[in-house]
Amino acid sequence: MKCSPRPLAAPVPATARLRGLAGAVLAGLGLCFGAQAQSQSNADLEAISQRWADAALQGEGTSGLPLRLQVQVGKLDSRLQLAACAKVEPYLPPGTRLWGRARIGLRCVQGARPWNVYLPVTVQAFGPAWVLNNNVRMGDALTAADASVAEVDWAENDSPVIANQPDWVGLEAARHLQAGQALRQNLVRPPQLFAMGAQVKVAVTGGGFTIISSGRAMGAGAEGANVRVRMDNGRLVSGVVNAQGVVEVK
Repeated sequence: MKCSPRPLAAPVPATARLRGLAGAVLAGLGLCFGAQAQSQSNADLEAISQRWADAALQGEGTSGLPLRLQVQVGKLDSRLQLAACAKVEPYLPPGTRLWGRARIGLRCVQGARPWNVYLPVTVQAFGPAWVLNNNVRMGDALTAADASVAEVDWAENDSPVIANQPDWVGLEAARHLQAGQALRQNLVRPPQLFAMGAQVKVAVTGGGFTIISSGRAMGAGAEGANVRVRMDNGRLVSGVVNAQGVVEVK
């Protein structure tokens, strides 16, 4: 019996599309395993898994998804001797997603001797990203000249790639960065407007009025960050830092 891939869903945002592909892969695996119940071996399971994974990703280059997706199915333990099974059910183990290095669970749900095994899988998602042209020291602000566009594997790291230049220009390096690194959300942070221990303005708003006072910051502050401030009278308040470095308390 020949297995035919299901059509992929209509284009949706990139991360949602990729998660949808995971469902397509798993659904396809279930159908194909049922068809191969009488000719089961480790090699069969691996080959069928790879064919279905490849089929699920075919055509994505023209679907609007800005990523070139590849799936590499690994090997089952060669020592495994699996009993014949009328229906093999693929599933994602709890806390697992098809992104980067992952694994697929395979369990026999209709057979004389039920079994459960795991198959390693690697998902790569190649697409354009901003890659550093040079080293950047922690705390330095990034400029447009610091990075250029190159193709990288978005799935190589769990932290999302920053796809748009305006979203990283002017941000600070959250650690020492190396030339060749793709800019991801965990590598940058908003510029600090004041350091821990600095004297800062505090704007307390409520009931149609605003009171401006001052205090000492209990932590470093960047725009949008929530920080605590010890007021001059000793009272602790918490507020959000605005673009001018004022801590707004409501």
